[in-house]
Amino acid sequence: MGGWGSGRGQSGKDTTSDYRALDVRRLQRDGLLTPGRSFGWNWTRDGETVASIQVRAETDRVILNYRHKSGGSDWQPMDYPVRLAWTDCTLGGRRAWLLCPARGCGRRVALLYIGGSGIFACRHCYKLAYASQRETRDDRAARRADRIRDRLGWATGILNGEGDKPKGMHWRTFERLHAEHNEFANASLAGMMRKFGRLGVELDDLLDDR
Repeated sequence: MGGWGSGRGQSGKDTTSDYRALDVRRLQRDGLLTPGRSFGWNWTRDGETVASIQVRAETDRVILNYRHKSGGSDWQPMDYPVRLAWTDCTLGGRRAWLLCPARGCGRRVALLYIGGSGIFACRHCYKLAYASQRETRDDRAARRADRIRDRLGWATGILNGEGDKPKGMHWRTFERLHAEHNEFANASLAGMMRKFGRLGVELDDLLDDR
């Protein structure tokens, strides 16, 4: 089976988007937590598998099996359990959680991340921030504008122009979303202009120094 070495997620980056994650919600939704079930779990990039692990479901835990290496060291086999916890849902059924296997942790989480230690652990143990926490105001505005564009069926990216009202959408709803989109788009563009303005000043200063 496949493994992975020192990649972007293991090079000191500290946002969740830099690390590969194991999502117990996907496992439960796909019916993979049935005791006795064994399966492979892959991570892909551009349609190609870049990492994989083997998982075996048991009563109230899953066993993870994979290979890991750091730097120039040899591949090391990894095989250890991650305990499961279950909570009742308001409308019936149960929800599965992973209990972080890192020493001294045991937090109940939906996601575990693989980092430089070679162990799957929660974002608190790896001191990871959510990617959205590192966004600037104009980045956040662009993301919100794109969310509205997706709902309207428009091409992603505020520089791509606007499309038409989606078929079946009420005009009042469309006009409200259109106004919100324009507010976010204008805020993002204003932020980009400020950045370009600062960049221009820095370039002028650099040229003057020469």
